Formats: sequence, structure tokens, C-alpha cells
Amino acid sequence: MIYLDHLTTTPPLTEVVDAMQPWLRGQFGAPASLHKLGLEARDAIDAARECLAKLVNAAEPEEIIFTSSGTEAINHAVKGAALANRRFGSHIVTTGIEHPAVLGSVAWLESQGFSSTRVGVDGQGRVDPDALGRAMTDETILVCLHHANLDLGTVQPVAEVAELTGERGIPLFVDATASVGWLATDVQQLGADLLALAPHRFYGPKGVGVLCKKRRTRVENLIHGGVQENEFRAGTENVAAIAAAGVAAEHAAAALGQRASQAAKLQVRLLEGIGQAIEGVHLNGPEPGDGRLPHQLSLSTGGVEGEGQALMLDLRGVAIAAGAACTTRSMRMPPALRAIGRDADLAKGTTLWGIGRDTTEAEIDRAIELFAEVTSKLRSISPVQ
Repeated sequence: MIYLDHLTTTPPLTEVVDAMQPWLRGQFGAPASLHKLGLEARDAIDAARECLAKLVNAAEPEEIIFTSSGTEAINHAVKGAALANRRFGSHIVTTGIEHPAVLGSVAWLESQGFSSTRVGVDGQGRVDPDALGRAMTDETILVCLHHANLDLGTVQPVAEVAELTGERGIPLFVDATASVGWLATDVQQLGADLLALAPHRFYGPKGVGVLCKKRRTRVENLIHGGVQENEFRAGTENVAAIAAAGVAAEHAAAALGQRASQAAKLQVRLLEGIGQAIEGVHLNGPEPGDGRLPHQLSLSTGGVEGEGQALMLDLRGVAIAAGAACTTRSMRMPPALRAIGRDADLAKGTTLWGIGRDTTEAEIDRAIELFAEVTSKLRSISPVQ
């Protein structure tokens, strides 16, 4: 299998899998227990917390909060921050191309009496910081923005936005679930008050997410019960996944430059190869470079449907995604494509390509060959013309 769906998830490193094993077998103690097994589990969580803090340059390990997923971390940040600051206002500013967990959380808050403004983006999917600034009012109590867009690859000017929110004392939540492990992500340089990440996107395990919360940032608890995670998120911790996430973070920090550089070269090879092999292919988002995730391509092909391309490639041993990373099964037009003005018919032919740390030039070349083959076949029978 030529796996080019690293945007959706990545295969856990061997070291990551190995790190999980002890906590699933003999070292099964609950971290809250005072006996040896419990203390060992607590030490493992604390060690992982330090690794995640170093990866995003958190001011202190205690700013790292473990959740069950990136989606949960996002929900905690958006809903929790809005609810905690409700006495100061009820307005939220975001964009229309955020992760569904962000937009879904904002929609839920609207059902609870909050209001929101969704700022548009340009043709490359980039938001104008000044437009976000103009959307802020005296009632604004939260701004939500992604570090990089999974569907378009666009890297956002987060630090510029943080200057505006900082001047007004408005908390800034940054969704970094697509960028950590592939882009340098320094929570202090970005100016984020809250930042979410997902270890499974950088060769860690599923079943664990991370929220980085500055110490003085107000966030209301959403899960009540015990006193885990500094009394922020109740529930016995998933020690195996958390310990493994720490290992993934260590590897990500050590290999970030090499991983990104290698992926960027293959990104260009893939884009140029497909462009030469197939007519009518359009790149969504910015050109490869500093303004784009180094391992991501979103391509819209005229005269075909992306789902058909992905399914036929799967039969030939190549795994990619169709449509948008988190809305593929719904078969809706991805909001990000609508936001940049992509034609609805052309958007149906969208595929997402995610390059990984082990992807080779030979795999890229073979994927290009097979993509051209299935596209030609589909165009000969497709009703989408």
C-alpha cells in the first residue's frame, strides 16, 4: 500500500507502540492511586506532559492538559472559554473554514445565546488579520483561528492576529491539530492563550488529545467528576496513549526540520508530476512554500468525482482522501472550497494528498501514474463534465 493519507492520520512509530505496551499489561495502575503502580503511572503522565510542553514551547508543563482527542480539546477550548467569560460578553469571532469541531462548538454556543462573526478568507484561504480585528467588538470574548488549514494547506498569520487580540485582552484559541509535527509551533511566539493538538497526526496514538492552556486563561470545565488534569478534566487518564504521545512528541521535536524539508520536496514532485500527466487539475490553496503545510496537497480535477478517484486508487493500492479531511463521508462541498470560490462542479473532483516521513520518490511517481490512469478512465464514463 502506498499510503498518502497522512492528513487524516499517521501510522504510529514503532517506539510509540512499544511505549504503550507496559501500561496495557503489568503497569496498569490508575494515576490517582497512592501505591507503586499508581505512582508509576503518574510519573509516566508527568514525563509525557514535559515532552508535549517542549514540543510547543509551553511556559510550563502544567499548561498541558490531556484529553481523549483533538476534537475534545477543541470543544474544551471553545465552549469552555466562552462560558467562562460570559459575564464580559457573548460574541465570538472566527472564520468560515475552521475545523468542524470549532464551527460545531460555535454553533452550539449560538444555541445558548452567544453570537458569532465568521470572517471570510481570500482566494488562497488566508484570513486578513485586519478583517478579524474589525469584526471584534466590545462584546467579543473569544477569537478562534487555525494555525494551518487541513483542507487547503494554508498557514494563517496567527501571530499578527494575536497582537490584535492581546491589545484588547481577548483570549485567542488556535487549532494546531493540522500543523504540530509538521510546522514549528511555538505557543508563546504565536501568542495563543489556548492551543489544541492531536498526536495521531504526528505518528502518535489515537485516543489522546492535548490542550495547551496558559495558566491565567479562564476556561470552564466541561467534564465533571474527579480531580484529574489539575481539576480541569475529570476521568481516569489513558496512561498508555498519553505515554506514547510523549514519545511521539520527542520524535517530532527532534525530526521536525528534516521531516518538513523532505515532505516539501515530495510535495513539489507530486504537484508537478500530476500537472504534467493530467489536464484540468487545479491546486486549492497557496503554492508550495512557507505559506503552505509542507506535506499537504488539495487538488480539484475537472470532469470527475474525487470519491471515484480515491476508490479506484484504493483498488490499485494507493490511499488518499476525497473531498475534505473531516467531511468526506458526508459528500458535502467542503466549506473551505466554497470559501475560496471554487466552482461547485469542480469541487466534486477534489482529492487530498498527505505525504509522510517514509514516503519515497518512487511511491510518488507510481501514485502519479495510477492517478492519471484512473482519472482518464473515470473521465471516459463520468457524468461530471
